[in-house]
Amino acid sequence: MADKRRDNKRRILRSGESQRKDGRYVYKYIDNLGKVRFVYAWKLVSTDKIPAGKRDDISLREKELEIQRDLYDGINPIGKKMTVCELYAMQIRQQGNVRYNTVQGRKRLMNLLSADKLGSYPIENVKQSDVKEWVLRMKKKGISYKTINNDKCSLKAAFYTAIQDDCLRKNPFDFQLSTVIQDDTEPRIPLASEQEEALFAFIRKDNVYQKYYNEFVILLGTGLRISELCGLTENDLDFSNRIIYVNHQLLRNSKTGYYIEKPKTQSGIRQIPMTETVYTSLKCVVEERINVKPINIDNYSNFLFLNHDGYPKTASSYDNMFRRLIKKYNKCHKTSLPKIMTPHTLRHTFCTKLANAGMNPKALQYVMGHSSINMTLDYYAHATFASAAAEMRRLSN
Repeated sequence: MADKRRDNKRRILRSGESQRKDGRYVYKYIDNLGKVRFVYAWKLVSTDKIPAGKRDDISLREKELEIQRDLYDGINPIGKKMTVCELYAMQIRQQGNVRYNTVQGRKRLMNLLSADKLGSYPIENVKQSDVKEWVLRMKKKGISYKTINNDKCSLKAAFYTAIQDDCLRKNPFDFQLSTVIQDDTEPRIPLASEQEEALFAFIRKDNVYQKYYNEFVILLGTGLRISELCGLTENDLDFSNRIIYVNHQLLRNSKTGYYIEKPKTQSGIRQIPMTETVYTSLKCVVEERINVKPINIDNYSNFLFLNHDGYPKTASSYDNMFRRLIKKYNKCHKTSLPKIMTPHTLRHTFCTKLANAGMNPKALQYVMGHSSINMTLDYYAHATFASAAAEMRRLSN
């Protein structure tokens, strides 16, 4: 019988193991793809000492155990070597036909990853502690909690793809972000009835902002997203049946200019009933349109809401107007409006008012164009003591 192979300490080596002349140990194996591979270590077992001047590492036998687990579980030996950047690039390649803003968001995240050390890590080496350190670095850069959370969700999805492709066993992004950094996001607060009345009284009397009165009435009376309001054309209004048809939105970016997009989900396509006040305001808007440019955007024309040059307004137009209006309003009122006040505040207020009035949640979900009932039910969290008391009195009678 041939002598057993031994190392320089006379220890018996297992099948596939050998030791080089410089003392380094080698393990030879065949991966799941049938390719011969080698791993190296300066220690045979964990109790051995690393030679002076050599980088610390786990022992060969520990690496063998990991290899055997990978072989048993069918882990892809090539896939697990991908870097985080390579994995994310693969993920977004497989999810094409996305909106312009999504494309820009992906580019931003890829740039962040490329500039950070996490992006160059092989995915097999990424531990949850590495991800948490990355979160802290992003926070230090001044990136908001909401943006970090969105980025974390995107990378979590990419790592789940790697798990499904048998490249990994665990997802290092699977944890609550609030356990690492504080959620300092300013809550969106709907207008109280007193604030709503005071705001509309101010708009009606102010020489600068009274021209926006009808737009405020329509936003607060329909719950439209601002891009949906901007996209409204004369063809979307049925005054006879008092219906607003919502099936598109108008957007604009610095590169391509104006463009039309369909709602994000099928739920966004809906019909909104006109209340009496909304009906009156829409009539005024149609009748008062002046200096209209013959503009056609993706086969849509006759837009309702125009700037002073006769071109359709966009979300940025309203964001700027809201900032100026709120600044002026707060200067002459003891009670300020919510700290975050945007066109979305009026949508939020619309939904909260109907929720507090007891509107059927599914009907409210339809009017809002929410894809999930959970999104609609979140607005019920804004119930006040007065609305809760009124509801209890109604149910007790």
